[in-house]
Amino acid sequence: MTVLDSATTRRSFLQTLTAAPLAAGLASIADAADERPPLLVDTHLHCFAGTRDKRFPYHERGPYQPPDPATPEALLECMAGAGVSYAVVVHPEPYQDDHRYLEYCLDVGQGKLKGTLLVLADRAGSLDKLPDLAKRLDVISVRVHAYAPDRLPPFGKPELRRLWKLATDNGLAVQIHFEPRHAPGFEPLIKEFKDTRVIVDHLGRPFQGTPDEHAVVIGWGKLPNTIIKLSSIPVQTTYPHRDIRPVIRNLAYIAHLSAADQAKILGQNAARLFGFGA
Repeated sequence: MTVLDSATTRRSFLQTLTAAPLAAGLASIADAADERPPLLVDTHLHCFAGTRDKRFPYHERGPYQPPDPATPEALLECMAGAGVSYAVVVHPEPYQDDHRYLEYCLDVGQGKLKGTLLVLADRAGSLDKLPDLAKRLDVISVRVHAYAPDRLPPFGKPELRRLWKLATDNGLAVQIHFEPRHAPGFEPLIKEFKDTRVIVDHLGRPFQGTPDEHAVVIGWGKLPNTIIKLSSIPVQTTYPHRDIRPVIRNLAYIAHLSAADQAKILGQNAARLFGFGA
């Protein structure tokens, strides 16, 4: 199991969890590399054109519509200021399977950004878009959601298997964003397509399921094709008011690790897995 981290989350982690040992670890990384800063990769962020940019309208089926823009131009400025070398633009649900804004973001990124796709296995014609998108765009995965009654993939049906196979045939990972109770629906495909990389978003959302349900997700760490991604760390002032630190420690993150291993988590793993700088 490989753990990937998000650069934005990392800053929040330092602030909200009072992680002085982690800060010391970062300093030791720089010392170990002749005071060069570690390679930082933000593996999870969204961009939005906003409601005023008529070039990139939100999809009529989008579950939410952020009114304000979050542009790739602003993103690159933030990355430069924070020392982040690369980032993954996760195509958000408001656009559904319309990837025009993602394509715009990747063009602006000029090699600093990669993306994810979102195609809907149970929507007519949506899966047919995947091969062309994978060929034209610099993308690393196709994303599947399973965390609300009206936002579930067709578990156990040929359509979801077809999505997995299309991702495999086009060299993409499958990136799953789900509540732990839905893990059993994904497990047969994870095991069948054992050479297809699977990225588990948001630590598998540990607080939106029972410890036993989340233990199933963590158990996937025994599979060589599964990657657990750390992003959007919750704080104890928000529901369900549970401490995230035991979950992170269970995933071998991060202060007690060697400087070399911390550097891998902070960017080197992502750069290698997603081909940044190649």
